[in-house]
Amino acid sequence: MTRWLFPKWANTIRPLVALGAAGGGLYVAALIPLAGHPATTDTGYMPKQPIEYSHALHAGKLGIDCRYCHTTVESSGHAAVPAVQTCMNCHAKIGKDNPKLAPLRQAWVENKQVEWVKVHKLPDYVYFNHSAHVTRGIGCVSCHGRVDTMEKVYQHENLSMGWCLSCHRSPENHLRPKDKVTLMDWKPVGRTQRELGKDLRKENHINPSTDCSTCHR
Repeated sequence: MTRWLFPKWANTIRPLVALGAAGGGLYVAALIPLAGHPATTDTGYMPKQPIEYSHALHAGKLGIDCRYCHTTVESSGHAAVPAVQTCMNCHAKIGKDNPKLAPLRQAWVENKQVEWVKVHKLPDYVYFNHSAHVTRGIGCVSCHGRVDTMEKVYQHENLSMGWCLSCHRSPENHLRPKDKVTLMDWKPVGRTQRELGKDLRKENHINPSTDCSTCHR
């Protein structure tokens, strides 16, 4: 008497198994490059912008404060990009004939906004609030690097969950006086960063949560 390893009804599901295996392979093949897209994960991601804008010139050489352009970092979860009006406050007179600024002048005339390409893009399932960090003494440089030296802004850190948690667990490594948050080259004087950070953490009652729901809501 012949004994079958699988029951006969298994024959009816073979096409479904084969289809699932093929579909699963295609899913994985598509998921890996999407999950690893530089727009969300890569340190060094530097997309081409509609206008050549030098942070090294504006934030560095000219010393323009981050908050002049990114007006909502202290009051909102989102760091707003500058409106055309903000740019034209200067460029209505400065560099008004510069061909590189033609897209800016065109946007101004057409009452449109420049469509800047987002550099630091977190996945949709991650919640991040700029104001919650800036108003507690986390300097812009901690996440964005020395933007004041960048001709073209790029993603300086990997923005991974582990990277975020390392700061939440030891915020003293990044805390500074609140009036120094936008000073890219600021360093503590007479004491180490950790020493100052511990005092600021205690003084301002800073105890970041490491619960999953803090960032995944």
